[in-house]
Amino acid sequence: MSQRVRTKPEGIERALSEAYDTALLDLDGVVYAGGNAIAHAVESLATAREGGMHLAYVTNNALRTPDTVAGHLTELGIPTGADDVITSAQAVARLISEQVPAGSRVLVIGGEGLRVALQERGLEPVESADDDPAAVVQGFGGPDLPWGRFAEASYAVARGVPWFASNTDLTIPSGRGIAPGNGAAVEVVRIATGAEPQVAGKPLPPMHRETILRTGAERPLVVGDRLDTDIEGAFNGEVDSLLVLTGVTDGAQLLAAPPQHRPTYVDADLRGMLTGQPEVTEAGDGFRCGGWTATAGKERLEIDGDGEALDGLRALCAAAWTAAGEGVCELDGGKALARLGL
Repeated sequence: MSQRVRTKPEGIERALSEAYDTALLDLDGVVYAGGNAIAHAVESLATAREGGMHLAYVTNNALRTPDTVAGHLTELGIPTGADDVITSAQAVARLISEQVPAGSRVLVIGGEGLRVALQERGLEPVESADDDPAAVVQGFGGPDLPWGRFAEASYAVARGVPWFASNTDLTIPSGRGIAPGNGAAVEVVRIATGAEPQVAGKPLPPMHRETILRTGAERPLVVGDRLDTDIEGAFNGEVDSLLVLTGVTDGAQLLAAPPQHRPTYVDADLRGMLTGQPEVTEAGDGFRCGGWTATAGKERLEIDGDGEALDGLRALCAAAWTAAGEGVCELDGGKALARLGL
């Protein structure tokens, strides 16, 4: 897929699980939320796997090791090996290893996932800025990460030690709602030092490179719930994507998406991997999908018809994205989305 301006979701007759050899699945908001499986995820993934699709789990969360993530997925009923899990900790560890001598000390601000990934690359995790680190790496450390760890990072970064971050997601979904993510923690050190880290995670190229190296995917499909990480990462990697509406992105955010945040396909949940995707066609001054026709008026998006709500959302996306072109749609879509129940 080239980096063109997408003006509508694409259609495909074959099931996505048949058309693509590997699914690169985000975890939080796609497979589980707050540790519990999202509705239809377990069954959908089992069917895709039984049909021959390789399932790989790609997460910006650097806290847990691949072994731990694989164990959690297996407990949920999704048999997974550690080799099927790719984390931003692994991507940032590779990035660091390419810039510092083998065996170098690295100051870790984060959890076990970062330490294991660094050791895999022959680097030595340390805890203090006084341990003469060759680099500082920061990753999500969970809600109990002590405030003093940010100070430790700031001391080293202020001395000129190269600074790396696994990812800069400002938020992370939890069972109780949306919580601060690693990006919020990175901002603490940025404010204290005025420095800028090298970032490895989605949507940036180091994460895509790590994923392809570890999976060997030839025709991958990125599956995610976030426009600014999963979908933009697919855009940057020039591969197709499926947005599922089980996480942080809602209909209004999708309609307002700039070109790099527009997914190839849209569906309610992971059942969308097992079906084809309906075609969105031009219809007069608007677009039609299923039983719905959507147009962009002077001030608002308008929709007419009935049928599956997702078909209406796809038609609305076409109207919104065409009206916005290379910008962001600013037309009011509230009434249209309300009619669809989205």
